[in-house]
Amino acid sequence: MNLSRRNALSLFGSAAGLPVIARSAHADTYPARPVRIIVGSVPGAAPDVIARLAADWLSRRFGQTFFVDNRNGASGNLAAEAVAGAAPDGYTLLLVSASDAINATLYQHLKFDILRDFAPIAGIVGFPMVVTVSPRFQAKTLPELIAYAKANPGKLNIGTPPVGSPQHVAGELFNMMSGTDIVFVAYRGGPQAITDALSGQVQGVIGTVLLTIEQIRSGGLHPLAVTGSSRSALLPDIPTVSTFVPGFEATQWVGLSAPKNTPPEIVDRINRELQAGLSDPATKTRITNLGGTTLPGSPTAYGKFAAGEVEKWGKVIKFANIKVE
Repeated sequence: MNLSRRNALSLFGSAAGLPVIARSAHADTYPARPVRIIVGSVPGAAPDVIARLAADWLSRRFGQTFFVDNRNGASGNLAAEAVAGAAPDGYTLLLVSASDAINATLYQHLKFDILRDFAPIAGIVGFPMVVTVSPRFQAKTLPELIAYAKANPGKLNIGTPPVGSPQHVAGELFNMMSGTDIVFVAYRGGPQAITDALSGQVQGVIGTVLLTIEQIRSGGLHPLAVTGSSRSALLPDIPTVSTFVPGFEATQWVGLSAPKNTPPEIVDRINRELQAGLSDPATKTRITNLGGTTLPGSPTAYGKFAAGEVEKWGKVIKFANIKVE
């Protein structure tokens, strides 16, 4: 728990309270110069879009520029490494994603720890995924797919983005929790997986709602279930996976963190402004139109969520023996 200035002075005396006063003064003048949000994805990808949305909101709220710096490479690890080694002054932030929680176990020799080396600021958005199949495939519901997969172990092929992507590990989580043996075919990206599903090379795809929505609406893909904890506003008639596999939940989420030892007063200020943004009707509408749901909450709540994600995906990676080359 953070101590207020008054409590700090009363507990430790005026001399010991001076560092607290200095930190508070620093927070009062923050930000005095532009703030960099480093993103481990290419421009136009979902994390990048959300980072720019957050940067625009924070720039207007603080009256100072927040800008996005794309550091694509090594599945986001280059971006995280850059922020882990940055000064803890609030001027270099990291857009954290579900991939970072997955990478914590997937990669054995990282130069940082996504939990230990960062101060959580806030969750921002969760993007549910959707399990789809070709309309030509015999299963028309998720229970029918589960029954087929159990009767035909290793013979059902579902496409996903690359090995270790949120969609890929979500598929392996499904295998783990449903007792199925579906083969998840990892492609370089989601569009390639969709192309092969449309041509019959694989029987279906796990992708974000936004990526698959046009093919769903045109009839090219048949949706069975969404992976989030609630139904998607873009697919309100499609049930959740957890309806049939209790406890299942997987999202491609993004949040904001800073280097460890960033003053808590700065962390709290950024969090408050992000909460205001997430409750803004126009912002919420934009996020809904992108297929996402807001993830409001305190820095502590976000930190606990991220820790839970690292633990969950670590178990899945070990269960499925997922390796990266």
